[in-house]
Amino acid sequence: MLEKGQVQSSVTSLILFINSFLSYLLVFVVSIAVAGVAMFAGYKLRVRKDARDALLKEQEQEAADGQ
Repeated sequence: MLEKGQVQSSVTSLILFINSFLSYLLVFVVSIAVAGVAMFAGYKLRVRKDARDALLKEQEQEAADGQ
């Protein structure tokens, strides 16, 4: 049978392990969230740039046709 000191040591070790695991899990979740926000922002900026480039190309084409 385990003595009181051994049980307390086992519980302390388990608590430390769970604490460490949850800390790394939180860092992982935050990293994934930052990466998701960065990809979303990059996508939106690219769509906006493509729309602007298409509009400029259309305006240049109209100006060339008018001459």
